[in-house]
Amino acid sequence: VRMRKSVDALSRELTSIRTGRASPALVENLAVDYYGVPTPLNQIASISVPEARVIMIQPWDKQALEDVVKGILRSDLGLIPNSDGNAVRINIPTLTQERRRELARLVGKRVEEGHVSARNVRRDGLERLRGMEKDKDLSMDELKRGQDQLQRVTNTYVARMDELRSEKEAEVMEV
Repeated sequence: VRMRKSVDALSRELTSIRTGRASPALVENLAVDYYGVPTPLNQIASISVPEARVIMIQPWDKQALEDVVKGILRSDLGLIPNSDGNAVRINIPTLTQERRRELARLVGKRVEEGHVSARNVRRDGLERLRGMEKDKDLSMDELKRGQDQLQRVTNTYVARMDELRSEKEAEVMEV
């Protein structure tokens, strides 16, 4: 269960990494200072993609429009918002080859963090198994079977993380 959560967390993190295409996931969890409270953008506005390279954000409260613009500018996404008084439009510029490589490295770094998380879960499981064997709750054969099964599960989740890496890197490098 904890390894599945690691994969889910990695998947969510990868959706926030920018590609050449517009995606609501890019900005939906962006923190906006709404009446002094940091609030995710998707809780105060509707986010849509009217064109392939444009994200449109329509705050439900028109007073929050300026806060949305400030939140986008403060983010590390490098996006420039354009406000027309009712909505904010963000044009997604095409990525340079150098920026694509940087983003691909970032994807690799995030996936490696996911691998570490899965290995930590495996280590905890191994410690639990060894403790049970020491307390004579498991035989040596059961310990060995448990370790093998834990390693197979870990390999499965690490492979899924690598699939996510391949998909995201292909998406980032796509022109």
